[in-house]
Amino acid sequence: MAKRDRRKSDGPARPIRNKRDYERAATVVKRLSRQKNPDSTAELRLQSLLKELDKYDDPEENAAESEPEDIDYAGPRRRWSDDGSGSD
Repeated sequence: MAKRDRRKSDGPARPIRNKRDYERAATVVKRLSRQKNPDSTAELRLQSLLKELDKYDDPEENAAESEPEDIDYAGPRRRWSDDGSGSD
C-alpha cells in the first residue's frame, strides 16, 4: 500500500475541539514561526492557527471564572460521612 501524500493546507485551520488538537496546533505554530522566510500561504496558515488557538483558550478561561461547579443544584451540600453507614 502506498502512503497518502500530505498536502499543504491552504485554507483556514479547522476548529480546535480538545486538548490533543490544541497540542498539535501549537506544534505546527512553533514549526511555522521558526521558518526564516515564510511564504504567503505559510503566513496565512500561521495566522489562522493562532486565531483558533485563541478561540480554544477563551471559553476555558471564562468558564472557570463565571460558573460554579453545581450551578443547578440549590440543595444542601453533603459529605460522604453524612450517609450514616459509619454510625452503627
